[in-house]
Parts: sequence; C-alpha cells; structure tokens
Amino acid sequence: MGVLNVTPDSFSDGGLYAETGDAIAHGLALVAAGADIIDVGGESTRPGATRVALDEELRRILPVVETLASAGVVVSVDTMNASTARAAVDAGARIVNDVSGGLADAAMNRTVAALDATFVISHWRGHSIVMEDRARYDDVVEDVIGELGRQAAAAVAAGVARERIVVDPGLGFAKRGAHNWILLAHLDSLAGLGFPVMVGASRKRFLGELAGPTASIEDRDLPTAVLSALLVDDVWAVRVHDVTATRLALDARAALRAAR
Repeated sequence: MGVLNVTPDSFSDGGLYAETGDAIAHGLALVAAGADIIDVGGESTRPGATRVALDEELRRILPVVETLASAGVVVSVDTMNASTARAAVDAGARIVNDVSGGLADAAMNRTVAALDATFVISHWRGHSIVMEDRARYDDVVEDVIGELGRQAAAAVAAGVARERIVVDPGLGFAKRGAHNWILLAHLDSLAGLGFPVMVGASRKRFLGELAGPTASIEDRDLPTAVLSALLVDDVWAVRVHDVTATRLALDARAALRAAR
C-alpha cells in the first residue's frame, strides 16, 4: 500500500503533493513502482496535528480518488470521517482505512456496513493532540488485542461483514518505540483475532531512532523496507511511503526463496 498524503502538514512529506495534479502524478508513480493499493489521505495524523474541516478534506482528496480509480488503481481512503468514507467510495475507492478504527466518528461503522468496501480498523486511543499522553499499557500486546478486538466487534455488530475487516496495531498511535517493537514481534497474537493484519510502520519515529538523531525522514525508508521484507509472510499489506525501496526488498526476498 503506497501512501499518498494530499496535505500541507504530514510529518513525512507534508506539502509535496498538496496540489491535485501533483498528487495524481505521485499516485500513478507509486503504482508504476509496484504499489498494489494507493492510500489517499487529506488529514494529517502526526502527533499534535489539528483536525481538518470536512469540506476541506473532501476538496483535497475526491478529485485524486476519482482520477486514480478511473485509471484502474485500487484506491484506499485514509479518513476518520464517515461522510468522507462514503464520498470516496462513491468516487471509486475500494478500501476505507480509518486510523481511529471507528471510534472518531460514531457513524463510521454503520456507514462502512452499507458500502461494498474493505474496512481497515486501527487500534486507537485518541486524536493526535492527546495520543502521546495515552501510551500507557499493563501489557501492550494483550491491551491492544483486547481493545482492537472490541473495535472490530463493534463494526461487526453494526453490520460490517467479518470477511471485509482488516486490523492494524496502530504503530505510533499512543505507542512508544518499545511498544511498537513488541507489537511487531507478536503479530501472530494479533492475527489470533481472526482478521488479516496490516502494518503501517513506514517512516515512523521508532525507525528513525535506529538511524540516529541526525537522520532525515528519508533515512527511515531503509529500515522500513527491511521490516517489510521480514513481515511479508505475516501480513495482508504493508503501508509505505517509498514503494520502490520496499518493492526491491520484497523482490530480493522472493528471489532468494525461489532459489532455495
């Protein structure tokens, strides 16, 4: 899954693809580089980010979603707003990727239930402005599984078919670096919920810590690609910014396995 932020303030590429034409071109470039899905988002969820008005979110993403979908691209919409999810699916998106897992908008679960779309549900404890204060766990694996399980159950109760649900541990969302690594080491436990798993580790702070305090955002792409290759057998998708690097890592792994 290639990340396409149509925003001026995302932590990794804010402003680079804020214009519709630039965003569409980048989405097509990600597909050419090997992305299977393009995840289009119009609201930053970086720590401390403020919410975006609904009409602004729609203005940013709908032309991009419609154009990419018309070109045959499998499009995911990255949104916490039920109205945006519905509009994006109407415009051609096939996946709703809600980083709040249905908690930010009370209408999200029943909205997705009425749509023919895959629903990615992330573990979440609050909006960006408060999430770092909520990174406290007795046992991060058990706590995340329990809370994420309840989020998925709420979606099913609202009418979302189980086979359309994918779960995401929500790395970096109310998680410290150590929490992220522990969750990644126990994805088999998360898969025990009975749903496919997506991982969005790309360019997160805990990967930057491996490269040192002076590392750039782009220096996080190498550990992202390595991690993607290590996880590929255990997940439904990896969500990444640098599709080229991750695709090369996956291809190298596949070539080695074929030779064996």
